[in-house]
Amino acid sequence: MNNSNTKKSFSKPWLSYDAQITLLQNRGLIIDDKAKAWKFISHINYYRFSGYCLAFETERHTLKEGTTFDQICEAYRFDTTLRDLLFEAVEAIELDFRTIIAHSFGENPGPFGYTDASSFDPRFSHMTWLERLEEEVERSRELFVSQFKHKYTEYPLLPIWMMMEIMSFSNLSLMYKNLLRDYQKPIANRYKLQPRTLKSWIHHIVYIRNLCAHHSRIWDRDWKIKPNLPPANHWNPPLISNNSSLFVTLLILKKMMDCVPAIRNSFVQDWKTRIMQHIDNPPPVSNANERMGLTVNWKAHPIWRN
Repeated sequence: MNNSNTKKSFSKPWLSYDAQITLLQNRGLIIDDKAKAWKFISHINYYRFSGYCLAFETERHTLKEGTTFDQICEAYRFDTTLRDLLFEAVEAIELDFRTIIAHSFGENPGPFGYTDASSFDPRFSHMTWLERLEEEVERSRELFVSQFKHKYTEYPLLPIWMMMEIMSFSNLSLMYKNLLRDYQKPIANRYKLQPRTLKSWIHHIVYIRNLCAHHSRIWDRDWKIKPNLPPANHWNPPLISNNSSLFVTLLILKKMMDCVPAIRNSFVQDWKTRIMQHIDNPPPVSNANERMGLTVNWKAHPIWRN
């Protein structure tokens, strides 16, 4: 926690778009077409744009000599497509994860087993979580929710297979994280993982989903929520450089999707091809692959090659 004695009052002034462009030029950015730059900055916000400058800096707020506005735009466009590709995979995994929980947990302990605190780790704030679910149901405008409300006394609680269509991904992650291990195991088996690994991976995927949904920079970001990795050799150096950047996330997404029969031989292969084609044309910085956590032979990684 920051010590209040070290803080200072924010004093940076508001800057017009023209002043923002001048500031970028003062930091070394080459801008040949100011009108084009003005349109771009006025559309995506200077602060977002400046995040894409980081990979081109030699030190904070000093850009490498020769860096152009168009190169920063290239990095931005690369990231936009990358986010779309990641979001496709996250969506496929989220839908599958919801379905397997609804099916497995619906059978045992039953349709409303999630309302029973004994199904969860005793340290879990079950009541608080349940209240959040009820709020999500109350806010829903889904027809099936309205019909259930007028027909059954359990409302605002819903059977687990209905609740899966309402529950936020973050609350779903909390649910799995805190289920008793006996309930976690059949779900983790779907993805050939240990429950503790799946718990960490789902938490990480929720984080990635939120970054994508908020159009945050992805390609060279150090993850704040890092996934725990299994002890197997292919999850360790030299096949993986770290667990805090893009490559490990790509492997996690690929590994989980490979365990979903409905998409394994169609969507996954197409997604993998598009990812490789896209990454083969990275932003114009010398260490682009390193920034994404890619090893020299990343395409030959056992999970990626499979």
